[in-house]
Amino acid sequence: MAQAPLESPRLPSIDELDVDNRRVFVRVDFNVPQESDGTIRDDTRIRAALPTIRALQARGARLILASHLGRPKGKPNPKYSIVPVGARLAELLECEVRVPDEVVGDGVTKLCLDNRAGQIVLLENLRYHPGEESNDPAFAQALANLCDAYVNDAFGASHRAHASIVGLPELVRDRAAGMLLAAEVAALGRVVAAAEHPFVAIVGGAKISDKLPVLLAVLDRLRDGDSLVIGGAMANTFLAARGAELGASLLEGDRFSECRSVTAKAEARGIRLLLPVDLRIGEGLDARAAEVVLADDVHLPPKAMALDIGPSTEALFASVLRGAALVFWNGPMGLFENPVFAHGTLAVARAVAASPGYTVVGGGDSVAAIQESGVADQISHISTGGGASLEMIEGKVLPGVAVLLRG
Repeated sequence: MAQAPLESPRLPSIDELDVDNRRVFVRVDFNVPQESDGTIRDDTRIRAALPTIRALQARGARLILASHLGRPKGKPNPKYSIVPVGARLAELLECEVRVPDEVVGDGVTKLCLDNRAGQIVLLENLRYHPGEESNDPAFAQALANLCDAYVNDAFGASHRAHASIVGLPELVRDRAAGMLLAAEVAALGRVVAAAEHPFVAIVGGAKISDKLPVLLAVLDRLRDGDSLVIGGAMANTFLAARGAELGASLLEGDRFSECRSVTAKAEARGIRLLLPVDLRIGEGLDARAAEVVLADDVHLPPKAMALDIGPSTEALFASVLRGAALVFWNGPMGLFENPVFAHGTLAVARAVAASPGYTVVGGGDSVAAIQESGVADQISHISTGGGASLEMIEGKVLPGVAVLLRG
């Protein structure tokens, strides 16, 4: 059930920024998935930036947008050109979007100077220039010379100390957070503050080694009566640490000690640690049929793999969510890309949406499950941040946010 976020540390707002007839550099996150021919598979990140772009357009800003796309390794590569993104943006905004053939240079400078109120220039892929990822001062200065004010609306890139994220805003006096960035910081800040209880944290995905910092950070914020729910292949490692024999299932045998440590810490503090009580299993990642087995003292055949949570686990997890005041979910409950083993993730998506609490969902498969289940409008906040979201949940200060907070 969607609710408004609580108040969070105050970022400078675009509403306070003088943008009328000024060149405003907006760092967006248009790092979208594409087909080999450049066709955009998912334009969610482009759409997420539209409110900020439209608001600035309406106030007469001369817009200069910039984003990275893929990993061209500091040099031009047609595979990663921003041109298809510019074409899609033009369709969505129903206006012209001009894309120069380079990131900086005399031609780019002239195009930006000639830009008029409400018009848009979208720079070529920032990572075409080696100075972007190295936060080169000269490159940051070249970008700063293009604009009068700076807006960061690229939360998904704000955990990287790159030139357009950190170097550029340090050189521009007038700077602010875009609407998307402000919304992300407010929503995730609510999870970090963890002031509402019962708090239910759901963590899934393949490897405990990838999510251990998040697990530990969330565990530190939970208190007596809260719940930590673990699914996906991560749960396999926890089950194996308890003695389960899981055949060919993906798990990390060198992480048993961490699993036992997390379990002991949760028990000592009165936190419910919920693992799957039943599993959907199959032979191989391409399996076309699933068998449900109990997780307690399970002994799978050598070729069998635990690939999803089972129906009893779905019901267990849903029962905990029904009483939650705050929910954070990141990571699938199983092999979501195989429809046979997507049931658990989709069930959790529906259960999160039905929760009466403030709900925050992040991570590609988790967000995809929310969309596929048709419950996106019932989630309080869907994060586009990826790695940035996880770092913020871990308690880290994102470089792109920190620079906006500095006077």
